[in-house]
Formats: sequence, C-alpha cells, structure tokens
Amino acid sequence: MPSASRLSPWRHLPNAISMLRVVLVAPICWLLLLRNWPSALSLVAVAGVSDGVDGFLARHYGWQSQLGGLLDAVADKLLLVCCFVILAWLGEAPVWLALIVCGRDLVIASGALLWLLLIGRIDPHPSLVSKACTLMQIVYLLTVLLALMHWPAPASGLFAWLVALLCIASGLDYVVRWSRRAWRERRRA
Repeated sequence: MPSASRLSPWRHLPNAISMLRVVLVAPICWLLLLRNWPSALSLVAVAGVSDGVDGFLARHYGWQSQLGGLLDAVADKLLLVCCFVILAWLGEAPVWLALIVCGRDLVIASGALLWLLLIGRIDPHPSLVSKACTLMQIVYLLTVLLALMHWPAPASGLFAWLVALLCIASGLDYVVRWSRRAWRERRRA
C-alpha cells in the first residue's frame, strides 16, 4: 500500500522543478551570448538553488522516481555543458575546463547508453563526489558571472582547478562503480 506522501498531489513537484531547469537552459544560453551577465547570473542562481530544492523534496518526502532521476541528470548536464561551452567560446572561461566538463558528461552518457543496451533499465544514483562536482560547477559559473559584472568574487582560477579535479574524480568514480555493477549484473545473468 503506497504511503500518504506517495499519494500527495505535490509528489510531482520535484519533477516540475527539474523541468523548469531544463526550460531555463535556453534563456540562460541566450543571455550568455548577449553578455547580459546580471540576468544570466540570476537565472543560473535560480537553476542552482532549484537543483538542491528538487532533490531535497524528493528525498525528504519519498517522491523519488525513475523519471525524476533522469530529469534531474538531464537538467544538470544541459545547463552545465551549455554554460561552460558558451563561456569558453566567448573567452570568459578556459577552453581546457569546458573540455573536461564535456568529457566527463560524455563518459557518463556513453556509459549510461551502454548500460541500457547491454543490461537494461538504469537506476541513477549520483555519488557524493558527483554531487560535489555539480555544486562546484554551479559555484564556478556564479563566480565567473560575478567577476564579469566587476563584483568582488572569489578567485575563479582556484575554482576552475577544483572543478577540473572533481570532474576527473567523478568521471573515474562513475566508470569504476558502474563497471563493477555491470560485471555483477552480467555474472548474475
């Protein structure tokens, strides 16, 4: 019998918040291309906060779902990859960092596709290092945008290296953890 929280009319709120983040990607990209830093900063901040809010609501109230996990991952990947690529293209972020961010997400997406083709249904479980990576990427974007507005912001150079290290660590973590899971699943079959 489903719990009362599972039957709540609010149970779809985390998915709606994730969809809002997906919808925000286009206006954020447009604002970045226009170099409208204050508006881009506002929307990136909204997207960053909403990422935490939807996860908290889903876990706290037991509103987690397969769709929610997928929407959350897609929203994060779209937002972060697009922002890093555009900022690098505009010369406002290092190209090497955008390549690391995109490379990590390419590894993760390729692994997910392989899992789906070879094993079946994916049940995403982001690790702590992956969550730290996403958070640091959002913090980095916010500090870059603050600096572009000539506000005092923490050294984005240091944050760039932290993002790079966390992306590499997170990518390796995904490869190792999911390879082990795949090996166990294949042996069971």
